[in-house]
Amino acid sequence: MLREQLALGPFQCNCNILACEKTKEAVVIDPGGEAEKIIRLLDERGYKTRYLLHTHAHLDHVGATEALQQKTGGTVCLHRGDLFLYENVAMQAALFGLPSFSVPEVQSFLEDRDALKFGEYKVEVLHTPGHTPGSLTFLVDNGSEAELFTGDTLFMGSIGRTDLWGGDYNQILHSIKDKLMPLEDPTQVHPGHGPSTTMGKERARNPFLQDLD
Repeated sequence: MLREQLALGPFQCNCNILACEKTKEAVVIDPGGEAEKIIRLLDERGYKTRYLLHTHAHLDHVGATEALQQKTGGTVCLHRGDLFLYENVAMQAALFGLPSFSVPEVQSFLEDRDALKFGEYKVEVLHTPGHTPGSLTFLVDNGSEAELFTGDTLFMGSIGRTDLWGGDYNQILHSIKDKLMPLEDPTQVHPGHGPSTTMGKERARNPFLQDLD
């Protein structure tokens, strides 16, 4: 599996582009902003975007969704629990003093344990609420190891904030314990912001995970 990551927008959201080497089918995870950079990379690589996946609907994770959908025709995917955030991105932008923008309609509402195929690979959907009610984590077996895209649920050395709309501290810990902690140590963890890590490193060093075993 091919993977490229771009840190985009004022919040430097990590947008991950995953593609099948053989078919060039791709998914874009969290197109948060600077749509032209994402589109340029997709065009240069000759990727055919099948899905636009969102770990959640905060404005910094959906800022380029409309432009990407119009350009690529990729299916816009989100958990229904975050629809209230998605439909109010203009209000989110105003609260942060940022320019308003719009988003396209959600075309596929994802549920826990859904599976989405792109080329010869499969994305498994994990519902991990807490940062937001509809927060999702995406798990992909790339053939040699598992790769986990955690959005703002799990970071290197930390977890997502829970003081925004619909956040719940106990719920995010429950999500991490039930859905992420069972994963093997070598699992590569790619958060929505900041550097990548592994489940083993987070299990050993992340202070929020120490009491979750």
